[in-house]
Amino acid sequence: MADQRTKNTRLDTWTNNKKIPNVIREPILTALSHYPELRQTRIDFVFTQKLRKSIMAARPIAASAIGLRNQRRYQILIRPVFKLAHTIEPIHHVSPQVLIGWIGHELGHIMDYETRNAWGLIQFGILYGLSKKYVRKAERIADTYAVERGMGGYIIATKQFILGHSGLPDKYRRKIARLYLSPDDIVALVASLQNEDIENRDSMLEEEVRSTAETNEKEQQ
Repeated sequence: MADQRTKNTRLDTWTNNKKIPNVIREPILTALSHYPELRQTRIDFVFTQKLRKSIMAARPIAASAIGLRNQRRYQILIRPVFKLAHTIEPIHHVSPQVLIGWIGHELGHIMDYETRNAWGLIQFGILYGLSKKYVRKAERIADTYAVERGMGGYIIATKQFILGHSGLPDKYRRKIARLYLSPDDIVALVASLQNEDIENRDSMLEEEVRSTAETNEKEQQ
């Protein structure tokens, strides 16, 4: 009991500038604890039925994107239930490990957004909607941020859950398999990061972002 209170107290230090549904509070705070850079970032975690093609999505709030970067606000939209083949399942019934990995991936997107100016965010939105190659690159960057921060095990749990859940729509699972890193890819990424020093890890992330920028330029030509 005392250990749980200590854990809750420690996690509560990550609530600043955050709006968090109580039912998934602990997985969200656990994921946030891996991102010290986002401690003061304004992030609203919002349940919504409007997501059609995904379970979660991280987005900047448009009105805040054109101002100072340190005044931006982001949303992580979360579908409250899974539509399975023959039933529905509330998101909070999913394993905490899987939820932490899912949220950690979305926080990786926010880390990516934080490197971009207002025009860069607009470009991201346009290209993400038009280019599957760009989607693959953006998802790799998000996973790389998460893995670099020690979330490899969570990310693998999430990928295995999605790809192995027979109740999820085949179309959704095929999309994840086609556009996102596989569990084996994540294992390889974890191993490569473990074998690199901090400077080389940062270089890997910079290379991912630089490669994405080059892709932007080519696809605009």
